[in-house]
Amino acid sequence: MRVTVRKLGAIGVAALYGLWSVVAAHGYAFNEIVPDVRQPVSVSGGSACPVHAHQLTGAGSLSFRWSTVLGSNPTTILTQNQTPTGSLNEIEQTVQQSLSVWTNVSGTTLTPASLAPLTRISSANVCSVDGINSICFDQPDMAFTPGVLAFTRVVTADTIGIQVGSGPVSTELGQILDADIYFNPSDSLTSFATPQALSANPGSYDLESILTHELGHTLGFSHSAVWSAMMFPFAPAPGTFAGQRPTTQQPDAPLADDDRTGLRVLYHDPNDTLYVGSIQGHIIPANPISLPSAPPGVTGVFGAHVVAIDASSGAVIAGTLGGWSCTAPGPVQFDGNYEIDQLPVGQSYKIYAEPLDGAVAPSDVSNALVSLCRNSTTDPGWPPLQGCVVPPANTTFTTRTRPSP
Repeated sequence: MRVTVRKLGAIGVAALYGLWSVVAAHGYAFNEIVPDVRQPVSVSGGSACPVHAHQLTGAGSLSFRWSTVLGSNPTTILTQNQTPTGSLNEIEQTVQQSLSVWTNVSGTTLTPASLAPLTRISSANVCSVDGINSICFDQPDMAFTPGVLAFTRVVTADTIGIQVGSGPVSTELGQILDADIYFNPSDSLTSFATPQALSANPGSYDLESILTHELGHTLGFSHSAVWSAMMFPFAPAPGTFAGQRPTTQQPDAPLADDDRTGLRVLYHDPNDTLYVGSIQGHIIPANPISLPSAPPGVTGVFGAHVVAIDASSGAVIAGTLGGWSCTAPGPVQFDGNYEIDQLPVGQSYKIYAEPLDGAVAPSDVSNALVSLCRNSTTDPGWPPLQGCVVPPANTTFTTRTRPSP
C-alpha cells in the first residue's frame, strides 16, 4: 500500500474502470495508484494501468469521526456559541454540512445514505493509520510546514485484501482504507471560524470552506487548476468563504461545476442519463522534436490542463490533466491523450489546453501525475514490461486557436 499526503496549497488521484480496458486521463485530476502486479493476478488484477483512489459508496459505508480536543491557547476553532456544549454542537454542524456538500451532487452514487452517523471522540491524537477516517483540530504533525493550513493523509489499496488497523479489508483496487484530516493546531497567527462566527472574526479562515476542500481529498480528489473550483489548491482569504453557502434548496452550492463533474467521474451513477457526454482527443506538438527531454515513448504533451467550457455561457464545466492513456496489462503510454467524461449532454463545448505555469504548478497536482508509473527502481522486482517512468510535465508549450470548419 502507499500513503499520499495532501496539503491545502500544494497537492493531488483515480475510479476503478474495467481492468482489461483502455484507461485514459479521465476528466478532472485524481489521486492515482498503480496496482502491485508483483502479486498474484487474483489480488492485483494483473494490470499496471493506474486506478482512481476512491471510497466505497454503499449504504452507511463512508464513516467519519472527529476529535473534540480543540486548541485553546491560542484558540483553534472560533464559534458564535462559546459555551462548551454549544461550541461542540456548532462545530459538528459545520462538519455535517461540509459532508453534505459532497453527498448531494446529482448523477453520482455518493448520496446522503452513503454516510454513516458522524461520531465524536474525546481522545487526542486520533488521526493515525488505523483504518478509521478522522478529523483532528489539535494534533501536531511534521507535515505542518509554513503556510499549511490543513492537510489530508490517505492510505489507498494497491491490491485486494489489504487491511489497515481495524478498518475494512479492501475489496477493490484503489479503495481508500484510511483518510485523516489535520487542521493546523499551533500557529498563533492561524485560526478557523464556523460560518456563524466568521463575520465577527474576519482574521480567521472559514472552517467550512477548508473542511469541504479537505473532504474532497478524502474522496479521491487531487487539486484542480480551475480557480473557481473547491479543489483549487489555495484557501480563500481570511474572513471570506469559497463559493456560496449551502442551502436546503442547493446543498452542494459551494462546489463549482468542475468539482461536480469530477465527483461524477469518480462515483458515476450507471442509471444517470443526463451527465453522460464525453470529449476525447490528443495534444501533440506541431514539431515532434520540440518535446522536452523525456523517457522513450513520450509522443505527446504530458501534464497539460485541458478545459471544457460551455459554449453558450462561457462557464467552465470540467478540466483534466491530459497526456496519457493505458491499455492493460500496461504500462502507461505518454501519448498526449485526454478524456473529459460525465458532461451534460445536449450542450456545445469549447476546449482549450494550457500549461501548468500559472497559479497552479505541477507540484500542486503531483499525486495525479507522478503516481502513474512503477518500475524496478521504485519497486524491486517489478516486471520490466509493465514498468515506466513519468516524464516531467510540459510547462513550455504554447497553443494556437484555429477557427472550426
